[in-house]
Amino acid sequence: MSVSFRILKNHGLVYVRYEGHACLADTTRVLADYVGHTDYRRGQKQLVDLSALTGWDGDYLELMKVQALKAEAFFGGENATLLLYFAPSALSFRLAKLALNSWDGLDSVVARVQQSELGCLTLLGLAERSFAQLLENTG
Repeated sequence: MSVSFRILKNHGLVYVRYEGHACLADTTRVLADYVGHTDYRRGQKQLVDLSALTGWDGDYLELMKVQALKAEAFFGGENATLLLYFAPSALSFRLAKLALNSWDGLDSVVARVQQSELGCLTLLGLAERSFAQLLENTG
């Protein structure tokens, strides 16, 4: 599967990682798994790691469907959901920008993109200096 997630409860954060060729049908399935997870909470910050992305299926209609499902999962919390994309390559940055555009004008999601791990972690207010350290420190 091209996408996986891990809920880091002590940070109120969900780490999502894409690897290889992203298939948006996989994203839909993983999103359903996330919403059904016992540790799922509205308003959890989302860190989406696109650093290992090599391509995507280019299905713009499915992308909009996925974004609508995410909106259902994210809206309704006390605060806006922070959705942070780590996009260090040209390809990942283009895809992150597509996703960012779909959140324009919505108050319930604050979407941002960073091109460095440290930038992401700083924006999230975390002390860790790398994603590896973040994931290691959360068991």
